[in-house]
Amino acid sequence: MDVKKDILWRVYLSYIVMVIICLAVFAKAFYIQQVQGASWRSMSDSLHQKIEEVDAERGTIYSEDGQMLSTSVPKFNIYIDFAADGLREKSGVRFRENLDSLSFCLANLFNDKSVSDYKHLLQQGFKNRDRYFLLQKGISYRQYESLKQFPLVRLGKNKSGFIVDEQTIRLNPYKLLAYRTIGLDRENAQKIGLEKTYDTLLKGTTGRRLVRYIAGGVSIPVDDEQIEPENGKDIVTTLDVFIQEVTENALMKMMVGNEAVHGCAIVMETKTGKVKAIANLGRRQDGTYSEDYNYAISPSEPGSTFKLATMMSLLEDKKITLNSVVNLNGGSWQINGQTVFDSEQHGKFDVTVKDAFALSSNVGMAKLALASYGNNPRRFIQHLHEMHLDTLTGIDITGERNAVIPKPGTRNWSSISLPWMAFGYNIEVTPLQTATFYNAVANNGKMMKPYLLSAVKEEGEVVNVNEPKVLIEKICSEATIQDLKTCLEAVCAGGTAKELFKNSTYKVAGKTGTALVADGNRGYADQIYQTSFAGYFPANDPQYTIVVVIKNKPQAVLHYGATVAGPVFKEIADRLYTNYVRQVNYMSTNKKIDSTATFYYTGSRQDLKQLASRLECGQKEIDSATDEWLDVRIHKGAVSFLAKPVDVRTMPQLRGMGLKDVVVLCENIGLKVNAKGKGRVLTQSILPGQSYAKGQILNIELN
Repeated sequence: MDVKKDILWRVYLSYIVMVIICLAVFAKAFYIQQVQGASWRSMSDSLHQKIEEVDAERGTIYSEDGQMLSTSVPKFNIYIDFAADGLREKSGVRFRENLDSLSFCLANLFNDKSVSDYKHLLQQGFKNRDRYFLLQKGISYRQYESLKQFPLVRLGKNKSGFIVDEQTIRLNPYKLLAYRTIGLDRENAQKIGLEKTYDTLLKGTTGRRLVRYIAGGVSIPVDDEQIEPENGKDIVTTLDVFIQEVTENALMKMMVGNEAVHGCAIVMETKTGKVKAIANLGRRQDGTYSEDYNYAISPSEPGSTFKLATMMSLLEDKKITLNSVVNLNGGSWQINGQTVFDSEQHGKFDVTVKDAFALSSNVGMAKLALASYGNNPRRFIQHLHEMHLDTLTGIDITGERNAVIPKPGTRNWSSISLPWMAFGYNIEVTPLQTATFYNAVANNGKMMKPYLLSAVKEEGEVVNVNEPKVLIEKICSEATIQDLKTCLEAVCAGGTAKELFKNSTYKVAGKTGTALVADGNRGYADQIYQTSFAGYFPANDPQYTIVVVIKNKPQAVLHYGATVAGPVFKEIADRLYTNYVRQVNYMSTNKKIDSTATFYYTGSRQDLKQLASRLECGQKEIDSATDEWLDVRIHKGAVSFLAKPVDVRTMPQLRGMGLKDVVVLCENIGLKVNAKGKGRVLTQSILPGQSYAKGQILNIELN
């Protein structure tokens, strides 16, 4: 009995102890859950929830004619939380009821899998209870809008489990057009061009949102817990898409044909300093070309285009006149143990300064500079400073580099520095500095600051306009300006560019340039020439200044400024004159129109017939065919309809048409129309008779 009692006592004691322990555990659990619950849940949230920044929608960069040059496009990643309560309630009946129709819709929308494949994929995810199953990555906004209407998805995130992660990517709609100037904003990549210069304006103000982290470290936004970001502002540039296309195509054509190393072309509006186009092209290892570097703001030896600065110094100091005589020594001259050569052995001796400039004589410029400034070279350097040739232009793109100009007393100065500088050697300036200088001469001595930002917009409204800025009111005297213009016109009329412009319908003022440049450690042995052409047109009323600089391959057959850079200048100038300058001149001289004048209009047969009938104007129908389009001619009150056959195999003549008719005609043949102005068509970017491609953008200007 004692043994039995002893055993029972021990059992009871053990039972009591276990009960006490269980009660303590339950009490502690109750205390943790009810008393300390809020604190522990807060700690849990702090480990699984986080405040993260939300980037604002980046502003768009536009051309001055309203085209998007760089813009942000939304992309959507679609995930499914197969463990969502609403999706799994009632044993997942909602999922099973919508599975077939959802699979069908997904297959039709994305066209990447069959209906059965999508069905199997969804079933597998549901079975595995995947919390963040990636369904599609990077879908477009249009696809996303369609997806929201699909079965199950349209029930909302809680019931469908569908989670949307919106991201933004940056696109340049015109691809490489002015790429180095515009730039591109990409994650983990250095910004360049306008994207970098105006990053603060474009990026807006960053927002904040609360996110919860789930399996795999993936974050899901927590509803109603965020500060909305403030979108960035849009900027409008001075660039013109048509001018940029013309400039880039002309430069590309020459560089491909001559297998050039790299080149650039700049178009500047003379009276304002607006940069209408900058093309930069470099040759890749595979022989193709791309906008790989901004050569327009990088210094190099300018060659003979620099002779204009030498002439300005000499004329301004009254060291010479255009009729002064200089001996060219037949094209070569010995100075301090070195020989100055003219690029072409012309065999001339005593010529006027004007003719020496037109012939682009290195000997002539070197002799004149040495005779005038040999005892005081600092005076010549001072002139270059006053012309801003040793100063950054201040254009609003980062990366502009300083010119390299040797100065007396430094280690870069020697006994031949001054004569060599006179014709553009032993000195480095950027093509943009050359363009700014030539533009000042074209603008009667007023030097304008080159710029790219035209205006800033916020939600479509202009909030700031960037006005033209004068750098120097007068770079020299009026007499010197007129002499310089005479010299530049002489180059194109009877000098080194004579053949290039002999059949031109407008006058050009410009200067060719050819510089032998060193090839690293190999020196000048490879005969690499950098060719250039700088000038403006029309010479009597300058509208545009253009500078073209091209570095040729070693031993290039074509290597003179008049045969490489000059044709690029001429092609750009021809197109701009046809599409802008000539049309403006025509309109300015034909403003007075009366009832006796000849007037014409182009439109559809049906519209014109109806209009004539309603107005009860007497008309004479010259055609008997059934052409869809008619030309209306009004002369001294008489109205005539003439047939206008339209051959859509090449670009039709649109001049005289209204916008509605242009849109109907051009969109039917696959072109995208971008119109500027009101009224009838004045100019068109694809000229009549040219070939075109479907989807190509047609820029038209209305009068």
